[in-house]
Amino acid sequence: MTAHDVGLLMLDLALILVLARIGGWLAQKVGQPPVVGEIIAGIALGPTIIGPHLSTLLVPIDVRIPLSALANVGLVLFMFIVGYELDMVLMRGKERIAVSVSVGSIILPCALGITLAYWLASRHDVAGDDVLPFVLFIGAAMSITAFPVLARILTDRGMHRTRLGGLALASAAVDDVIAWSLLAVVVTVAGASAEAQWHVLLTLPYVALMFFVVRPLLRRLLPLHTRAGRLTPTLLAVVLVGLLVSAYAAEWLGVHVIFGAFLFGAVMPREGGEALRQDIMEKLEQVSVLLLLPVFFFTSGIKVDLRNLGLDGLVELALILLVAIGGKFIGAYLGAKLQRVPNRQAFALATLMNTRGLTEIVILTVGLQLGILNQDLFSLMVVMAIVTTVMAGPLLTRFYPKRRIERDIAEAERLSLGEAPATRVFVVVDEPSTQGGEVEIAGALVGARRPAEVVLSRMLPYRAPALEVGTGLSGELLEMTRSLEELEELAARVRREDLPAPVLTRFSHDVEHELGLQVEASEPDVVVVRTGAHALADQVRGQLVTVGTLPETPSAVAVRWSADADGSAALRSAALLAAARRLPLVIDDGERAGRRATAAAADLARQGLIASADPAPADALVVVGGAGLVDGAHVAVRAARDTDVVEVSDWVADLPAPSPALT
Repeated sequence: MTAHDVGLLMLDLALILVLARIGGWLAQKVGQPPVVGEIIAGIALGPTIIGPHLSTLLVPIDVRIPLSALANVGLVLFMFIVGYELDMVLMRGKERIAVSVSVGSIILPCALGITLAYWLASRHDVAGDDVLPFVLFIGAAMSITAFPVLARILTDRGMHRTRLGGLALASAAVDDVIAWSLLAVVVTVAGASAEAQWHVLLTLPYVALMFFVVRPLLRRLLPLHTRAGRLTPTLLAVVLVGLLVSAYAAEWLGVHVIFGAFLFGAVMPREGGEALRQDIMEKLEQVSVLLLLPVFFFTSGIKVDLRNLGLDGLVELALILLVAIGGKFIGAYLGAKLQRVPNRQAFALATLMNTRGLTEIVILTVGLQLGILNQDLFSLMVVMAIVTTVMAGPLLTRFYPKRRIERDIAEAERLSLGEAPATRVFVVVDEPSTQGGEVEIAGALVGARRPAEVVLSRMLPYRAPALEVGTGLSGELLEMTRSLEELEELAARVRREDLPAPVLTRFSHDVEHELGLQVEASEPDVVVVRTGAHALADQVRGQLVTVGTLPETPSAVAVRWSADADGSAALRSAALLAAARRLPLVIDDGERAGRRATAAAADLARQGLIASADPAPADALVVVGGAGLVDGAHVAVRAARDTDVVEVSDWVADLPAPSPALT
């Protein structure tokens, strides 16, 4: 390359990057995955839209050669990510349905694709020894589901936490394994040269070496990453060297570099390696998504030429779309119905399995590189990939609107909690490190009633834009794992043999709305929330306990008792707290000059509680009635909506025998 060509290369890289970001941004604005806009941006620089002369002027032929080399590096990184994010743990408990849906979504489109390919072969001068690789490739290409795009659609909608989302992820994972294996065979048959055909015999030993030798070695990266506390350049270099060597080995075997990259991602450690995976994804996003993948979109897009489509081309495109969409949809739907999946969920599964996205573009590019596809067929198949990806979101909204997703999430959480016990106390957790006091209060409010449980729930907001390079599952899994660990530590403060404390945590785009739905679905008797954190008063039908800053070592629990239902609920809560902490209870009944307070104190004393009608000590934990805290109060208690005023004698038996103070 001349110095002038190098300068043009830099300028064209800048142009590609700008168009890709604009295209991705516009796609997101209309509810599509960014990859759709980036692919269309790549096509925009090709002959279809701006014509061959302007396309060549903007990106000369001499500059396209180094761009193709960069595109191949981006392709390798992307396939590594696809393999790395493919986790067969997603199948756990869903094997039968996932296999049924996946097999159906592969066999039917593959069979229809092969049938169509024989007709296309006669129209595109494919003859002789080239026919078999051609028809097998078309059949396999029709069977692909883009796991990354499907997972991104589910995570963006919060559906991956529902039964339907879990089934879709599991089905797509199985589909990926089967389809990539099938494609590897087809590409090997089509691409291996006569001199290198004996290399293919080493493919199975190569796969065995990756799983049984390389995989255990890669697990040694986990303690190194933990010890360093970050992804060091050395650790990343080890991963990249292994990736590139694996890609080279696959190419030498006659398979293709993409399968070597995919396999290396598949053998990367998963269990206990969430932090490592997220760190690697973040590093690769800065290079892969921002620069190398847009170059790949461009080098693929300039090969799409629809200027001379004509009537024959439109007929071919219509048949390709019919086979691709119909075959996938019907096959996946029938596979789901065989396992008695309800109609609406089966339709949604079939829609999701039709998503092809960038994965299909990768396969088509390989077919073009190997000479299996000519430029005309490549262009038509790229259109098919875009159409099937674009239609997934709107169709899914039609089959599975937001209200149904919310209902499924609530149902999943209700099932995870099991049958409602006699008493359920629900604690809203925002900052686990500072809410030990609220959790202990929740445990105390259970009293002696059994069966009972204390539920800890934490709704995590999406604080930053999700990674564009992958599915979004790895970063979410990492934060979810950390959140669960923190909640489990909190739950241990109240969890006893006869008092379970299940934990719930998930991400939300609208914390207030979804938290309200969660509270309604779990039907708790008591909800404990930190003051000022959430406006849940309207959603809580049971008792609402609002907790402010608690005194570190109170000498007593004091309650300001009033004659209404809130006052009665406050007295009961204060008595339970005093009994649990082995503290005296001070009752302030201003309405009757202490006469009623004295009588209540006597009733409580007979239950073994130290109680008196005296002014509250300065360092007391003060409980008041109502939905919000007032000056000098630490805990506010609003009675359940359907609760009348309850006398002490009606709930005094709920008090436990005084126990050692909670720590």
